[in-house]
Amino acid sequence: MSHAAHIEHSAVGFDTHHDGDHGHHHHKETFLTKYVFSQDHKMIAKQFLITGIVWAFIGGLFSVLFRLQLGFPDQSFPILETFFGHWAEGGKIKPDFYYALVTMHGTVLVFFVLTAGLSGTFANLLIPLQVGARDMASPLMNMLSYWFFFAASIVMLASLFIQTGPASGGWTSYPPLSALGQASIGSKAGMDMWIIGMALFIVSQLLAGLNYISTILNMRTKGMAMTRLPLTVWALFFTAVLGVLSFPVLLSGAVLLIFDRTLGTSFYLSDIFIAGEALPNEGGSAILYQHLFWFLGHPEVYIILLPAMGMVSEILSINSRKPIFGYMAMLGSMFAICILAFLVWAHHMFVTGLNPFLGSVFVLLTLLIAVPSAIKVFNWLTTLWRGSIRFTPAMLFAIGFVSLFISGGLTGIFLGNSTIDIHLHDTMFVVAHFHIVMGVASMFGMFAGIYHWFPKMYGRYMNNTLAYVHFWVTIVGAYLIFWPIHYQGLAGMPRRYLDKSQWVNFSQFHDLDAMITIVTIIVFAVQLMFVFNFFYSIFKGRKVTTLNPWKATTLEWTTPINPGHGNWDGEIPEVHRWAYDYSKDGRDFIPQTEPVSDKESSH
Repeated sequence: MSHAAHIEHSAVGFDTHHDGDHGHHHHKETFLTKYVFSQDHKMIAKQFLITGIVWAFIGGLFSVLFRLQLGFPDQSFPILETFFGHWAEGGKIKPDFYYALVTMHGTVLVFFVLTAGLSGTFANLLIPLQVGARDMASPLMNMLSYWFFFAASIVMLASLFIQTGPASGGWTSYPPLSALGQASIGSKAGMDMWIIGMALFIVSQLLAGLNYISTILNMRTKGMAMTRLPLTVWALFFTAVLGVLSFPVLLSGAVLLIFDRTLGTSFYLSDIFIAGEALPNEGGSAILYQHLFWFLGHPEVYIILLPAMGMVSEILSINSRKPIFGYMAMLGSMFAICILAFLVWAHHMFVTGLNPFLGSVFVLLTLLIAVPSAIKVFNWLTTLWRGSIRFTPAMLFAIGFVSLFISGGLTGIFLGNSTIDIHLHDTMFVVAHFHIVMGVASMFGMFAGIYHWFPKMYGRYMNNTLAYVHFWVTIVGAYLIFWPIHYQGLAGMPRRYLDKSQWVNFSQFHDLDAMITIVTIIVFAVQLMFVFNFFYSIFKGRKVTTLNPWKATTLEWTTPINPGHGNWDGEIPEVHRWAYDYSKDGRDFIPQTEPVSDKESSH
């Protein structure tokens, strides 16, 4: 099918070319077809986003609860017993349950919020709108990707309410702890539900990723060459490629773990004694699981970061009123990150008895990834340089992302060196590093995206005053929480410990831990204010009255203010230029749809 015929065909499919009722009888929308089993990419994006917000609340609440324990180890909080019953008798969290909280906090935020919530929302919302397509390549598969995520959510949520409690082997679920039900109470049914939930989640990610890739490769509108794509779409493309190549490896790791747990196999088990009794398992290796886990786990960091990087690039350019600096360098650096992401996984394993020579190879590859990251940082700073900056809420969060990415990334250079890592591994330094560079930074990218594209999603604006409070409290709070934790790690304080108050060497940190906990509660409260702003604005926000509120060049702002399923009334616009014509030829911005004049082409 030729390109023009393809556009014609898709337009007729959505009945935009011929008026009259004859085409519309199959369009009778009910509540179920519009909001629940929708195949419209924009509705699916909202489903991912709102599910992600619910999970962010749950995962964030868990961190507040275990910070109470860490900040005030001697005090009891009767409210904990009200919530958790025998898990927190006398108002103090039990060690078993503390591990469960830490495990679920990590699992929920890494996978359900920052992977499904971030990619699911913005890949769905922006790919068809920015490449000029009526919808995804397969709207049905797209709908299924959300419902598999929903099913995974139900299983994971249910695991919080069973008698033996949720999984408690850490978000990485290393064997042998996770492979043996008798090893701990959180390794019983809760661990089975964790594995099943993750398997469903992986299916969702694969369905979604294949859809994103095929849509970007096959469904771009006339004139939309790959090099004219906004960086957001490129970032989402690379993200999907990473996911499709690495998530199956985690799935295989999880399947073998199920076999070890239920079928008596020994993939990960060998020479194990429990309470003096020898288990029959022989020949397995717990290190095999670590290889399988981290072969997803490190690309996962970039699956989370890349969408944020893409959106930040775009938001910085739009709000600096300048072209993005170094478009091709940005592409090249994303491509380099994509390749290197697959070659660094064993830097998580420097203390496993890995051959030191092999360790040195992984050190080199790990430090190399700083180069494309630095290219991106310099290009962002150069885009801001001498721009006429508009400090919209989205812009503030985008600048905040750059700040967090720099300061969080620098500590990765420490951890990437195997010799230094031997001291720092499994200390609070690691926690501080990845929370700043991946956790908080990606959340900032997500917030930037929500504030920036909210008018496109709902036809209304979010409240700016609340947004500014949200930004300033969150960025100051994030640094107050995670910067000091680096010092605890340097002092050797281990991660995932319930109570460090009995250790003489860490007594210097009592007041610091209390401060971190108080700031955590304040920051969490401000996120609740954001959630209020979000849901209130959907119904009561100031209405969008102009097609292109940010004066941006990209195609999503050429659709109606509240686009129907199919995005454009009439034909899909043609593209004549790249996505970053800002402050050019004496004009503030030139949309991608405007033909190039003779004067420009002679430049």
